[in-house]
Amino acid sequence: MGDLFSGIGEILAAFAANDSWLISEALEHEAAWVVGLAILMVGGFLIMGLYRLSPFVERHLEGYVMVISYLTIGGIIFFGVIQRFVPGMLGMDFSNTPNWLRPWPWTTTLPPFLFLVMTWVGCSYNVKLRTHLAFSEFRTNLPRIGQIVMLTVDALLWIGFSWVVIVTGSRVVANAANNFQIVPGTNDLMQWWFILAVPISFIFLVARVLENWFEDLRNYRSGEEIISQAVIGGDT
Repeated sequence: MGDLFSGIGEILAAFAANDSWLISEALEHEAAWVVGLAILMVGGFLIMGLYRLSPFVERHLEGYVMVISYLTIGGIIFFGVIQRFVPGMLGMDFSNTPNWLRPWPWTTTLPPFLFLVMTWVGCSYNVKLRTHLAFSEFRTNLPRIGQIVMLTVDALLWIGFSWVVIVTGSRVVANAANNFQIVPGTNDLMQWWFILAVPISFIFLVARVLENWFEDLRNYRSGEEIISQAVIGGDT
């Protein structure tokens, strides 16, 4: 127990010092699982509170992030195609091609990092819409107590998965920062800025999980329908 508290102290001290090497070393301690769970649950409840205070944020946050990421990826790829083929079609060689038409080395390396952001924020959004694997056809035939039990198991599994991701993902982020890993083809665009989206997205996901579970519990207690069929591409 003393070693556990010592590890928690090391992690907190490392973050207070804002030193990537110390953070990377401290997160290797088993105490990272305790700190990770605390951050996950406290962060989830805080974000859920933010959603209740601001319906606009609750409704549009993930959608805006996904759309902006998607459009940025599309724009980079589209302009990269122009840079690669238009000069040749116009008969230009490298010496007389304007700088803005010369291929940028990061046009093939930055989009995957933006896709990482879009994917995991989208995961949180789909949990909100309940369009993940929910086996609704089977569960609607269960008695009400069975339905709420299944939904509670879902919530616990999501929290468990998120717990693993936030701890292991934070270690990857710390290692990337400690090794000064940059996005290939750029000079100072750090990889950890994008990888950080993974643990953060799962904190937002847990907020959606808690939001859904409290709604399910209210429906169970009030006698209203607990499980309804989700529609992919729909909204709530």
